[in-house]
Amino acid sequence: MASVNRRSVMTLFTNPESPDCHRTRIVLAEKELTADVIDISIGEIPEDFHDLSPEGTVPVLADRDLVVTNARVIMEYLDERFPHPPLMPVDPVSRAKVRTALYSIERDWYGLLPEFERGEKTVARARKTLREGLLALAPAFGHQPFFMSDEYSLTDVTLSALLWRLPVYGVELSGPSAKPVLDYMKRMFDRPTFQMSLTEVEREMRDRY
Repeated sequence: MASVNRRSVMTLFTNPESPDCHRTRIVLAEKELTADVIDISIGEIPEDFHDLSPEGTVPVLADRDLVVTNARVIMEYLDERFPHPPLMPVDPVSRAKVRTALYSIERDWYGLLPEFERGEKTVARARKTLREGLLALAPAFGHQPFFMSDEYSLTDVTLSALLWRLPVYGVELSGPSAKPVLDYMKRMFDRPTFQMSLTEVEREMRDRY
C-alpha cells in the first residue's frame, strides 16, 4: 500500500469488518462525497499511519490539514461540513434526542462488541444481552419510518452498521415480537446509499453466517 501521507484532499482510513468504520462510510454515501477510502488491516498497520493515529485505530478522516478520529466525531464533522442532506435535526430539542439515542446505542450495544471476541460464556452473554435489548425496543422501530423519527439521521446510520452484523454475532431475531426490527432492517438495508457503503467483506457477512 502507498504511504498514507500521500493522499488527496479527503481520505478515510477504515477497516472493512468494523461497524464503526462502516457507519462513517454510510455517511459518505448519504452525502455523495468523493473520498479516498483506504483499508487498514489491524495486523498490518503502515508505520506512517501512526502519524495520523498514534494508537493505530480506525476510522480516521484526513481532510486537508485536519485529522479526525472517533467514528461519532467523524460523522458529525462530515454532517456539519457538508450539510446536505442533513443527518441531524435542525432544532436543538430534536438534536438532543438524536444525541441521547446515539449515546445509548454506543454504550449499550456497541459497548458489547469487544465481548464477542472473548470466551464462549462471555460471547453467549453478550449475544443474549444484544438480542434482548433489541427486542425490548422493538416497538420503537415500528412507530415511524426511521428510528423514533420521521427523518433519517445518524441514529439510523449507527443502527444499520450494527444490525447488518447480527449474523456475525450469532444474534437471531424471529417471531412476531421481532417483526418491527426486521422490517426496519429491510428498510435501512434497501437504501441505495447503504448498499453503496458496503465493502465486499461486508456483503459476504450476510451470506457466510
